[in-house]
Amino acid sequence: MDYWKKEYEGERNEAGERHGHGKARLPNGDIYEGNYEHGKRHGQGIYKFKNGARYIGEYVRNQKHGQGTFIYPDGSRYEGEWADDLRHGHGMYYYINNDTYTGEWFAHQRHGQGTYFYAETGSKYVGTWVNGQQEGAAELIHLNHRYQGKFLNKNPVGPGKYVFDIGCEQHGEYRLTDVERGEEEEEEETLITVIPKWKATKITELALWTPTLPQEQPAADRPGQEEAPGAEGGGEMVEEVQPLTDVSEGELESTRPGDEEGDASREDREEFQYDSLDQGNISFEEEEGRQSELLE
Repeated sequence: MDYWKKEYEGERNEAGERHGHGKARLPNGDIYEGNYEHGKRHGQGIYKFKNGARYIGEYVRNQKHGQGTFIYPDGSRYEGEWADDLRHGHGMYYYINNDTYTGEWFAHQRHGQGTYFYAETGSKYVGTWVNGQQEGAAELIHLNHRYQGKFLNKNPVGPGKYVFDIGCEQHGEYRLTDVERGEEEEEEETLITVIPKWKATKITELALWTPTLPQEQPAADRPGQEEAPGAEGGGEMVEEVQPLTDVSEGELESTRPGDEEGDASREDREEFQYDSLDQGNISFEEEEGRQSELLE
């Protein structure tokens, strides 16, 4: 009996369920302190993981839902909206190299409009994201010039322009080009690497840039229900797809009446899902430097 008292200290309802404010010490070493409703974490709470991570925010029926801050073991953190245990809505992610992303999230991924700031160079990407990748109309802003155009898989594609602070614009387009390989490499069956190559067409005076956004379909032409974009599980350390779950709660299931339902110690089976670091600027920055030198 003393063991169960130590496991949970707090309020219960008439049915013996955890209900109200309480503090739970979990078998795996995690600690939760906050509000409960009918045996589940519900409302404001603080969940501390044995590995040093912690979540401070809102819960709905044992899941992170609403506003909350998650601090990961490496020191990176996310502040913003959650839905069903996933980063979802508007939020800001602070990376360990001091980069930041501020904008929309969908099912644990950067998705929608957002700004990624590169701390090392002071550059920033302002535009559209799709399933964690830079894709769509955007600006890549540097200290003395910027690129405006469309992106696909983190690279520029098609027509665009460089806008220079000295008062002119260089128009052109990015074309995909195969990387030149040596003779030994050509003998091997390897995937062909394709990089965007800038081809300038003209230089003009400054003009107002307006991004081209997709036009909405008339109400009569819209399908009855839109299909949601594919979801990624937030762990984007190498921009690769991860499971959807956030692997947050390490609480174990309990069959005792009134005891809190946990998450079957998912932490023991999977890693925490961080967001990725877009280390430095994207691949065409060297080309941008050359364009700047030509116009100086």
